[in-house]
Amino acid sequence: MSKTEMKYRPLGQCGTKVSVFSLGGWTTFGESVNDNQVIGEILRAAFDAGVNFFDMSDIYNKGETERAMGAVLREFPRHELVLSSKVFFPMSDDVNDRGLSRKHILESVEKSLRRIGTDYLDLYFCHRFDPETPLEETARAMDDLVHQGKILYWGTSDWTGAQLREIHGICEKRNLYKPQVEQPRYNLLSRKAFETDVAPAVLDLGMGAVSFSPLAYGVLTGKYDQGLPPGSRLDRIEWTRKRYYTETTLERVKKMKDLAGQAGCTRAQLALAWTAAHPAISSVITGATRLEQLHENLGALAVNLTEDLKAALDELFPVEN
Repeated sequence: MSKTEMKYRPLGQCGTKVSVFSLGGWTTFGESVNDNQVIGEILRAAFDAGVNFFDMSDIYNKGETERAMGAVLREFPRHELVLSSKVFFPMSDDVNDRGLSRKHILESVEKSLRRIGTDYLDLYFCHRFDPETPLEETARAMDDLVHQGKILYWGTSDWTGAQLREIHGICEKRNLYKPQVEQPRYNLLSRKAFETDVAPAVLDLGMGAVSFSPLAYGVLTGKYDQGLPPGSRLDRIEWTRKRYYTETTLERVKKMKDLAGQAGCTRAQLALAWTAAHPAISSVITGATRLEQLHENLGALAVNLTEDLKAALDELFPVEN
């Protein structure tokens, strides 16, 4: 795949554009994938294919993901990249090394910049909502980072529609830079929160949305058709196993194979194309542990998601979770 085949979308009502399929490092680079040569091959292939948005977080393997990805991303022209990281989760046992306080935000961004090896982040996310910090304190800290040139836009991740509307109201009242992008969980098995709550707020507020977990930890690829592979994400992470490893879910995913066959693609490609088709989605964050996975994921660009196919998927995966 060449760069000319990639599609780009704006982050809501702003001028910056991101590739419709992006690459993130959650549970992969610097964690399950520690071979620097493999990491380099995947990131270079993604860039060559037109991926310009690369998503990271300080909590991903306690900074190792930022270091591993940053070591490769520094090879590319900075103006061709949209780089993001996140702040919120505890980075140590210290009482202030967590949350969305002004102290933690201002200290954390400096550490992320050093690990990645860049002067600024295009996007900086509040990784979760922090009930212990006043929203105005968080908004002012992010506004200051924009004015300092350390971040270009700020965003949220896994916030509710009400929380997004509240923070926008505060920023409007105080004349502060508003969050421009939300990063929600969204896939065929996790639809309700995004479609009924978050997406309407995102569209009303002029935000973009860059979704994570589009394949539901690999469940939508058919990886678990024959059982639970030892060492897999669902095998290692109990809450994901309880949520996704059910008889009903696995039967639906098996039936999805016929729909993918009709579309001439894999189940993974069909699931990715479906997620990208939502009008609020700017980019779908994918993951890859092997070069072959990256190529398969990017093949979702060629999927013809007809109205009949979307209707069949809606019937197979109803909005219930």
